[in-house]
Amino acid sequence: MQFNRRYFLGSLPLLASTAVVPNTQSRFFDFVLVHGTWHGGWVWRSVAEKLQKLGHRVWTPTCTGCGERIHLTGPQVGLDTHIEDISNVIKFEDLSEIILVGHSFAGVTITGVADQLGERVKRIVFFDAIVPRPGRLAGVPKDPFSGRFPNWWYERSKKFVEGYQMVMWDDYPIEMLVPPDETSAVALLRNRITTHPAKQWTDELELKNGGWDGLSPVFIHCVGQNYRRTSEEMIGPARTGRQWQFIEADCPRDGMLTHPDLIASLFDDLAKNQRAIEKNV
Repeated sequence: MQFNRRYFLGSLPLLASTAVVPNTQSRFFDFVLVHGTWHGGWVWRSVAEKLQKLGHRVWTPTCTGCGERIHLTGPQVGLDTHIEDISNVIKFEDLSEIILVGHSFAGVTITGVADQLGERVKRIVFFDAIVPRPGRLAGVPKDPFSGRFPNWWYERSKKFVEGYQMVMWDDYPIEMLVPPDETSAVALLRNRITTHPAKQWTDELELKNGGWDGLSPVFIHCVGQNYRRTSEEMIGPARTGRQWQFIEADCPRDGMLTHPDLIASLFDDLAKNQRAIEKNV
């Protein structure tokens, strides 16, 4: 289990503290981990527990219409709903010093959250997630000339439950998330996967404050994914962008389930790196 980093995180001096002090005086952060399509906050449990043992505070909210909040789904639930879900957690928990992480299509959601609450976010992390930018501000973008979604989307939507609930198993095998021989993860996913509101994919993000720009953005590419690895269209500017840190992690798309030690260690290193940067500014 390895991950390769374009920037060597350990090359900067680390800040450490064993005292219980405010986050602004220690290397610890408030992690907000946002799940991707068909998942819920449950998917981050092992990683969250490990980060907490390291001293960080961690929130793993579940968005409306997903996971244990599936009973709240409806045709009106979309991208703005999910942005509000996460923003409200940050506001009501009075979080600051945040490392904001989004998985898969939650890359659009966390960009919307960062656009609203950027002063609270120290670093934004796209965990094998779509990176929104001009020309790609929705999970499923419309053609700029016709205003239509791609034909495959209209075909897929014919199978949606009640016209708006996407079913993973109608379109993807388990290999989309983890290898079939990861039996524990497969069993958990088959038990916990729910439908997902389609509008979270099709709503277009409106940015007023630059989204992820200026928030030390990080992209973690799960290069251990063999089936339909995340495309360059999803990665966008992250691979070569000036302000981006690009990390390759040897794990599948749902690496938080199969490699929680690796992912927690990676996140903790990002926290150490961020504090070292702040110290040297």
